[in-house]
Amino acid sequence: MTRRLLILAGLLLLAGTLPAVAEPTIDEVIDDAGLTEGPMAMRDRDNWQAPRKIVVRDGYGIVERLTAAFPELEVVGVRSAAEAAGAAADADAIIGFCNDDIATRGKRLSWIQIFSSGAEGCLEVDAVHNDKILLTNMQKMASPVIGEHAVAMMMSLARGLVPYAKAMPEGQWDRQPASGDAMRSLSGKTVLVVGLGGIGTAVARRADGLGMRVLATRNSSREGPAFVDYVGLSGELFELAAQADVVVNALPLTPATTNLFDEAFFDAVKPGALFVNVARGASVDTDDLVAALEDGRLAGAGLDVTEPEPLPSDHGLWRMDNVIITPHVAGAGSERDHYPVVFEENVRRFIAGDALLNVVDPARGY
Repeated sequence: MTRRLLILAGLLLLAGTLPAVAEPTIDEVIDDAGLTEGPMAMRDRDNWQAPRKIVVRDGYGIVERLTAAFPELEVVGVRSAAEAAGAAADADAIIGFCNDDIATRGKRLSWIQIFSSGAEGCLEVDAVHNDKILLTNMQKMASPVIGEHAVAMMMSLARGLVPYAKAMPEGQWDRQPASGDAMRSLSGKTVLVVGLGGIGTAVARRADGLGMRVLATRNSSREGPAFVDYVGLSGELFELAAQADVVVNALPLTPATTNLFDEAFFDAVKPGALFVNVARGASVDTDDLVAALEDGRLAGAGLDVTEPEPLPSDHGLWRMDNVIITPHVAGAGSERDHYPVVFEENVRRFIAGDALLNVVDPARGY
């Protein structure tokens, strides 16, 4: 047998003996994502009762997993919101869907778990808005990859890669489109992360790794990790924007943040700054954003979300050489295999009447 075959045989033998990658424990997921439990145990809420049935959106093997983990519970798998509404009448909880029809039919419902981090759609449901039904979401679970997406946009804009990418189909070797002042280094520059939650913290951590000075705002306090140089309150937004070479929007969508990034904000931002949005499109006044890009107040923008969404194919933003647009995909590639771990833990807590993870506060909107 040749040396190459011997090596191959050894590798195949080794592959057969190596253990499979272990699924993370719930404690590991909680520590890694920074998940927190809600302020109140389910048993202390007025409408909680020992659950008998939950309705679950089919996917990620969740139905099979919960059925095996909780044989005392009826687990009903559904594939659409209409199916969920049809099965909601005697359900104690719904995982994966949320709308008025479900809440109205679900007379026993005391908990809804959604798959997304953005909760604005579900918070429009009266029973959720009024906190009759507790809402939990998947906040922070996709933060690492969204943080990477934001940094990828920052770096692409800073290095002027957009016009070069657009020149590739024509096979053009042209050094001019983004050379000179249009290309910059991020090291030593200042980034303002607006919204120091799970996503904002992931952005800040990565920006610090690039050697950037990190400023941030948050609504609740001035506390922040060591890699953030300064944490301001929301009222300091304009003052901090005037110092920033890059602004990253990581805010949840609430009435207070809708159209927050408007003409007044773009007038306050440091001239020639970059703007990146990996949060919600409706937090930005699109016309004001376009105007700031056209007159040079902004040097460029990276948009994973837009208003409207999807962005019409004839919209001017598509044709700008200083704009990167991705179709709301920043969360793709996250550790979705961790989702069932969280769902199982929340169901365990729900059955026991304990406080759940990732509780959404209707008053704050996140």
